[in-house]
Amino acid sequence: MKISDIPKELEEIRTEGRFRKVRDLRMITASRGVDREGKEYIVFNSNDYLGMTHEKEVEEAVRNAIAYGTGSGGARLTSGAVFELSDLEKEIAAFKHKEDAVIFNTGYMTNLGVLYALAGPGDVIFSDALNHASIVDGCRISKAAVKVYPHSDMKALEKLLHETETEGQRFIVTDGVFSMDGDVADLPSLVKLKEIYNACLIVDDAHATGVIGETGRGTAEYYHMEGIDIQVGTLSKSLGSEGGFAAASRQITDYLRNRSRPFIFSTSISAATGAAALAALRLLERNPETYMGALRRNTGYMKEKLTEANIPFLPGDTSIIPIVMGREEAAMEYAARCRERGILLSAIRPPSVPAGTSRIRLTVTAAHTREELDRAVKVMKECFIEDC
Repeated sequence: MKISDIPKELEEIRTEGRFRKVRDLRMITASRGVDREGKEYIVFNSNDYLGMTHEKEVEEAVRNAIAYGTGSGGARLTSGAVFELSDLEKEIAAFKHKEDAVIFNTGYMTNLGVLYALAGPGDVIFSDALNHASIVDGCRISKAAVKVYPHSDMKALEKLLHETETEGQRFIVTDGVFSMDGDVADLPSLVKLKEIYNACLIVDDAHATGVIGETGRGTAEYYHMEGIDIQVGTLSKSLGSEGGFAAASRQITDYLRNRSRPFIFSTSISAATGAAALAALRLLERNPETYMGALRRNTGYMKEKLTEANIPFLPGDTSIIPIVMGREEAAMEYAARCRERGILLSAIRPPSVPAGTSRIRLTVTAAHTREELDRAVKVMKECFIEDC
């Protein structure tokens, strides 16, 4: 595209009702934020599932780590090898029942870094149709052949695996919890297929870690089974910080440190950022019922109240509650009405979701109070758009 074409492209985006802009928000608690005009909102579009961003122990860990600098000053293979990140890698590996883990700067860069390093010409990646954009982009830059199977359709995946001949490596890659629908990948079937076809199974647990499984260990614990070769995740959701990780065998993590360009050529996250995630992870490990229990209770309560209010939503076992509106205009108008009354929701539109499935993506956290949940349902019921 020519730079001179940008005005036309922007006009098309506006005409389609898909123009996006940043709305500044300052979080004052794990469940409430204020905008620049001072208006306060109850927030239901945050991925801070366990409320770790405002936990005192996490905040204290950050204050202590700031003594070692506000930034790392270099990549992990140079001066950026801060103690906190190595400690965090060990803790994540143990938490995920893997030999080792590698920290990346974001969850997005983790998927790019893993797929770009491991998959290449002659290999084939089998990817779920509703995988996160970071997986889609990782597949694109890998130069491997990519086969996309219909969402969670294990028969279609098996057919593709059977029909696709390759002398290279097969990779099956999937979200653990799908970010827009809130459903969980069929891990038992995926593990069975990866064993039959000698594939490497990569599961992105960004929305699963700290959300599903008895103690928050994600998709594998949810199904009470192993079999995932590489567990990808993020530090920016349930762990209340920033960054991403890949947990796998020692051979794979050593290879990533030597071949993954996003790891090698990026200045590492700071000691304070690593300390925040480490403190949050240790809190979750020590008190799984405190955090997971609160999240489950709040999610169950919210779904119960939405049902009583006759607000339809997609079923699921996670704290992502999608309310499908269909038309983009309906989703945008509904979110705007709720925002005006102090309830912050996100309207999700194409290309984030398929055309005709625009929705409100409501996320419940462990930090929400019953009063906040009740207030949200009251406003949502009063603002609900029937003709959608």
